[in-house]
Amino acid sequence: MCNDYKLEVDIASIAEDFDNLSIKIRMPEGAPNVPAREDIKISDTAPIVRGVEGERGVGELVNRRWSWPGPGGKPVYNFRSEGREFTSNRCLILADGFYEFTKPDDPKQKRQNKWLFTLRDHPWFCIAGIWRPHAEVGEVFTMLTTDPGEDVAPYHSRQIIPLPRERWADWLDPSVPAEEVLQVLPKGSLAVRRVYPPEAAQAALL
Repeated sequence: MCNDYKLEVDIASIAEDFDNLSIKIRMPEGAPNVPAREDIKISDTAPIVRGVEGERGVGELVNRRWSWPGPGGKPVYNFRSEGREFTSNRCLILADGFYEFTKPDDPKQKRQNKWLFTLRDHPWFCIAGIWRPHAEVGEVFTMLTTDPGEDVAPYHSRQIIPLPRERWADWLDPSVPAEEVLQVLPKGSLAVRRVYPPEAAQAALL
């Protein structure tokens, strides 16, 4: 499952996109400092848009920690969506790519293959998530997962849920049933390319 993603799109472009979708974005803690990052990892702080109770079409842009401590201290960075309604604390996780990893093709290769998934028709997207307060680490968020669609299935047995733009407001509105929103994108929606090992390094292994 996804334990690494990226966000290099600037906040001004993100805010403009939300405005074009008639989603009003508030920044209750001021404009968040969001440096471009090629790798956002478990327990890092990253921007999310959380829904505002009783106000459809309104979201709050805040920086929060990715994952909370689960039983035994293991971080909960992905959370199974099937059979759950999520009637509160929904959020959109801002991203322009996410990574999955597969076993090396060659025994000489020390690290796993790293694959980058991006959206074909837009430079960034939102991943379905939930947030919650945690007594030890403050407010935190996690990514929701489901069975993989055709774009992700060759690389992993589960996947996170990038949402189409027309469903962002629905996900922020807990009165909309979760099962209506949490669907995988159609085949061909995601582009994928290997970022590790680079082609030159892979050739050297052969």
